[in-house]
Amino acid sequence: MQRIFSGVQPTGNIHLGNYLGAFRNWVQLQDDYDTIYCIVDLHAMTVDYDPAQLEKSRIDTAKILLALGVDPDRSMLYTQSQVSGHTELAWILGTMAPMGVLSRMTQFKEKTATGAASNLGLYSYPVLMAADILLHRAHLVPVGDDQRQHIEVTRDLAERFNNKFGDIFPVPDGYVPKTSARVMSLTEPTSKMSKSDQSPKSRIALLDNPDVIRKRIRSAVTDSDPEVRYDPETKPGISNLLEIMSSCTGSKVDSLVAEYGSSGYGVFKDAVADAVIAELAPIKARYDDLKSDDVRDVLSAGGHKARESADGYMKEVRRVTGITGY
Repeated sequence: MQRIFSGVQPTGNIHLGNYLGAFRNWVQLQDDYDTIYCIVDLHAMTVDYDPAQLEKSRIDTAKILLALGVDPDRSMLYTQSQVSGHTELAWILGTMAPMGVLSRMTQFKEKTATGAASNLGLYSYPVLMAADILLHRAHLVPVGDDQRQHIEVTRDLAERFNNKFGDIFPVPDGYVPKTSARVMSLTEPTSKMSKSDQSPKSRIALLDNPDVIRKRIRSAVTDSDPEVRYDPETKPGISNLLEIMSSCTGSKVDSLVAEYGSSGYGVFKDAVADAVIAELAPIKARYDDLKSDDVRDVLSAGGHKARESADGYMKEVRRVTGITGY
């Protein structure tokens, strides 16, 4: 069984785009792969943060993943800071990472351009990400368009290490799910839905109540042509809502167009809201039932498994690199 690794920052506000584009697939992947899911709290420290809020966000993120259906009996679920192998391997890989490659990374440029501190952690973020993936010898990593650069860095570092020290790491491939939605902003439908958007109206959080969901969808930017049809270039707002409804109901976009084409935007938007509310209601119910102490117990057990796995692999890394302990 091939191994898949994926990480999520504990930044809170997981939204509908995250869910339909990635996290729903995390649950399905458990059936066919050896899955490792990590809350990457060390990555979250590369920008300004509040320690108390970080702890809360770690637990909240774990609760959401469990509510979505990530099963700790089938998947390894833990926080990055629980396993020192992440940072140890990042240092080793960092000695092989070309400065020129890191300087070209889009994420570093974008974050510093928008005011993030230009610190070493943010600059070397791709190296730690490579260590996350390689630590457990993952074969596949679910990726979106914005992560392809990081996967290429990971592949390059794995090859550099293997060429120098022997065939230690599998060279991972990006995994593109067969079914995943690209959910766009409700206020700027030509841009992806994002938690960093200044306007809360641009997104639907997984834990929003039904009234908020309905209000956000009713106020979603569309156009003046009342026909409901799929045309991302001239009708990006309506096309986005069709994609969302299709993902939530399982109905094909063409079928939805046939059903709602002449119904008017008001009727269509209410139908989209109904579909989203129905999709998210069980998740919120399971989230509300989870107790924080129980979630900490799950993470503690997951961290123990992750340390055992990582320690075994790191012994081999230390041996081939000549830093075996006495």
